[in-house]
Amino acid sequence: MKRYLKTMVTSSLALTAIAGCVTADPVDDPAENTAVPQEVTTQIGDPLPGTDATAFAEAAANFAAAEDINDGLGPVFNEKACGNCHGIPVLGGSGNQIERRFGEVTNGIFYAYDQSQDNEGGTLRQLFSNGTYTNGTTSCTIPVEHEPATANVHNVGRRALPLFGLGLVDAMPDSFFDFLASIEPASTRGTVLRAIPQFPDSRDPNQSRTTTRVARFGIKDQQTNLVSFSGDAYINEMGISTQSCFRGTSILAFAFDNQSNNVHPKAGCNDGDLAPQQPAGNPNVPQFTDDAVGSCANGLSQVQDDLLNFRIFMERMAPPPPDLSDPISTAIGAIDFGVAGCVNCHSAVPFVTPSAPFNGVPGGMVFFPFSDFLVHDMGSLGDGIGNTGDTVAKTRQMRTVPLWGTRFNTQFLHDGRAKSVRDAILAHDGQGLAARNVFAGMSSTDQNFLIRFVNSI
Repeated sequence: MKRYLKTMVTSSLALTAIAGCVTADPVDDPAENTAVPQEVTTQIGDPLPGTDATAFAEAAANFAAAEDINDGLGPVFNEKACGNCHGIPVLGGSGNQIERRFGEVTNGIFYAYDQSQDNEGGTLRQLFSNGTYTNGTTSCTIPVEHEPATANVHNVGRRALPLFGLGLVDAMPDSFFDFLASIEPASTRGTVLRAIPQFPDSRDPNQSRTTTRVARFGIKDQQTNLVSFSGDAYINEMGISTQSCFRGTSILAFAFDNQSNNVHPKAGCNDGDLAPQQPAGNPNVPQFTDDAVGSCANGLSQVQDDLLNFRIFMERMAPPPPDLSDPISTAIGAIDFGVAGCVNCHSAVPFVTPSAPFNGVPGGMVFFPFSDFLVHDMGSLGDGIGNTGDTVAKTRQMRTVPLWGTRFNTQFLHDGRAKSVRDAILAHDGQGLAARNVFAGMSSTDQNFLIRFVNSI
């Protein structure tokens, strides 16, 4: 067993000096933020120290399980199991699947096809449908989704990202991300996005249905916590709707199935799948929600079973183990990484979990994701997708991808267009252009050292 802090000593010392890093959260009480290195496993996909092995195995099995129309799959979807998209190199990793999105820009303003006029159900074009099926005596057909004719932002790809170490990121306080933004150079400073959680985590006293939290998950920082991230993926990628409870309130953010181009099937088709219906007439538990907790009376907080398992699985996965097989090259590459300015977004600042994290991950654990989890204007590299009313500049904002575990990926960038780390760096634009240009101007030897460092993280 190796100490996780030790795994980055060689590769991050130069970077922390360049970036002016600190070794503990500057906002917490200094008496509580001693950066105690944690013992972690050395295999990719292993759980964090202290994880209940049985609960983790059950959660992993649920994450890998395939669903069908009788479970509520669809009406439209991208895959039949979470593990089908997150399996490289092991369950919970990245994937080669690319989802597709579209939109429309008029006079510099983005439209997400989610308003009363020309409502297509949003920017996501699910790739598959339940096709033709029979519900009792009724024959039903769900068409595959298509882009509307008025769309002028076409076929935008987003790949499945690895999920390792996200429980540690979820545990970090908002103030830490504000700190990261504050120490970045003005020209490359990221934007801290805040939002009210779609599904607040009841274990955290700071989360509520009226209080914002720093968004940190998703390609564009769409989600604020892992339980919301789970519910959003379950409904959008697999078409399975859920209802849960938060302190006596029914959570309906993920309770309504996406319909093919927002058109419901005809009567008698069970709204697009064959999952058992909920009792009709209860606005807090919609009739066609696939999986529901039910009544939230008496202040109940309860996460729907599948979402709970997805959260457990993501929350308890350890960070990817670093590769220390070539410490000399890695150390040289770390210096090149800093000189190029990569650290301005892919932060080398050590993350340290609070002393008693709300989600039960190890306290005082030092980890190095090499990301600030903020969004940056990436110029032509931005995907051009946003929310209705966003400016074009805002649609170019992308979250800084964590670099840990890079060597396990088979494609890179948000849409998988790059097949190597070198290609990914050279595609950087916008706030990443200056670092890209420094890299491009390096000797091939220094470029290779830098790439070796990235692949060691």
